[in-house]
Amino acid sequence: MLITLEAIPVMFVESPNGPEGAGEAFNKLETGFPSLKGRKFYATFHYPDGPYRACTAIEKGDNPAALGFSVGVVPGGQYARGKLENWTECPWEIPHVFTKLSEDYQERVDPSRPSIEFYKSQKELILLLPILPTE
Repeated sequence: MLITLEAIPVMFVESPNGPEGAGEAFNKLETGFPSLKGRKFYATFHYPDGPYRACTAIEKGDNPAALGFSVGVVPGGQYARGKLENWTECPWEIPHVFTKLSEDYQERVDPSRPSIEFYKSQKELILLLPILPTE
């Protein structure tokens, strides 16, 4: 399934260890907020060497500089969409879903944009692989 995503302004923590440091990066990001309720969390990764960034959408009233976070944008555009149910029980499946999407859209993968993980809930993870627009 293909979707079009609008660009999302985010604040982020970059993992020095790529995806292996995802947990540490998200822990650092999450401790900046008194509550995580209602926040939208993402991760971006430029395959194969990074960077891996744990991100949250910037909301009205946020002050990323005061929190010590960097700011950036989750790039908009066309993406192939995959889904991983119960992702907290099988996080090792994430790269396999991206591999399957890459195989399905091999001629159209856009290497200029990162892959995206959208943490829709504790049960559902949406995986987005950047796709080049059709001519």
